[in-house]
Amino acid sequence: MQQVVATKNAPAAIGPYVQGRVAGGFLFASGQIPIDPRTGELVAGDIRAQARQALLNVKAVVEAAGASMDDVVKTTCFLRDLSDFAPFNEVYAEFFGTVPPARSCVGGIAIPKGALCEVEVVVSLV
Repeated sequence: MQQVVATKNAPAAIGPYVQGRVAGGFLFASGQIPIDPRTGELVAGDIRAQARQALLNVKAVVEAAGASMDDVVKTTCFLRDLSDFAPFNEVYAEFFGTVPPARSCVGGIAIPKGALCEVEVVVSLV
């Protein structure tokens, strides 16, 4: 059985998708960009500010599924500019414990709304 995960603590979907979907004991969370869920606007600032908001949005979806960031097993990160890799990593590390998840990171791509980053996760719920 599958279940849709939704929370007001993360931005509403801006297309035909859901914030997250639970299937087979995992949460598959849609990519989160640095939109402030209270205003619906992209947060101002550099990659650090935008990474923090994107990861706060991810955390909100993960928690809405009854999990924590320690349960994240895989992330995929998208950076508009790969030169932001090091500062992005500084913020990213704040959200994960001593055993971070597996990860892929892709750079040099356009991200919706002109965001500097986007993060999606797969979370173990078992």
